Amino acid sequence: MIEDDYLYKKNGIAGIGSRLTGIFRSGKFWLRSLVVLVLIAIVYYPAGMALVHKIDDNPNFAGDYQGGSHSVSTAIGLINREINQNRWTANDPFFLPGAALDNMPNFQTGIVYALSRFAIELSDQIGRTRGSSQVDPDLDNAAGLLKFRGDKWVFDPSISLLPGVSSEQQYRQAIAALERYNQRLAEGQAVFERRTDNLQETLNRFANDLGSASALIDDKVDAPSLFDRTADDVFYATKGRLYAYSLILRDLGTDFEQVINERQVAPAWAEMIGSLQAASALDPLVVVNGSADGIIFPNHLAGLGFYLLRARTQMREISSILQR
Repeated sequence: MIEDDYLYKKNGIAGIGSRLTGIFRSGKFWLRSLVVLVLIAIVYYPAGMALVHKIDDNPNFAGDYQGGSHSVSTAIGLINREINQNRWTANDPFFLPGAALDNMPNFQTGIVYALSRFAIELSDQIGRTRGSSQVDPDLDNAAGLLKFRGDKWVFDPSISLLPGVSSEQQYRQAIAALERYNQRLAEGQAVFERRTDNLQETLNRFANDLGSASALIDDKVDAPSLFDRTADDVFYATKGRLYAYSLILRDLGTDFEQVINERQVAPAWAEMIGSLQAASALDPLVVVNGSADGIIFPNHLAGLGFYLLRARTQMREISSILQR
């Protein structure tokens, strides 16, 4: 009897020991799994970010002009480049390396913002015979699609568990609408009014938009901080906007070449484009929001703001000449 009790206790202790060993082994398994996941993340995100990241500020970029409007062709090409070639990163989910980027997404959304302003001007002014005439349906559609938020992924649990419409899908539809318009324009079935007042009003609207952009920079410059984590967001969003305007206005100069030559504003127009290109070419290694008179730690936003305000002043000067 005593021997049976001894064996029972021995087997019980052995069973407990075996279970504890299993628990420890299980714990080691999960610990090892966690270590492997951390190591993968350490390699996956930096390597993926390096591969995806691209601030494409090529000043010589131009659309595939097949007739119609040069500026519309460039707008189509810009959207296509950022969506289908460079990869749209503003709406990348957390499991993609692009989600850890911030400069490229802000640059891309800045480009689309400027193009949405241009599409509005096309539908409201340039693409209509007069203010009382019918709005071109393709231009109206493109203007609405380009105002769609850039960070919308195909899944948005806050709205629905079902797949929805992503930013890329909306922007691709905008490309199709602009292509239809430009094709009809090349065939003489759409309107592109190359009137002086249209060019003047477009410049005024762009100048107003740059005024709002300068206000964002001013807020940052007024509160300098070496540890400002959003300074680069403002810098690259503004850089993207100015870059898109530099290309659109460059090609609007071609579309409105007769008006520009008649009013003798070609030199001023070239200087305006030069200011926009100088702004969009700024590419600091790290965006610093230091004091305006800093030597060691400069203020890159102030430098960007200088070229922005210079271009805005030149827009106003050209608009004033066109009004005479």
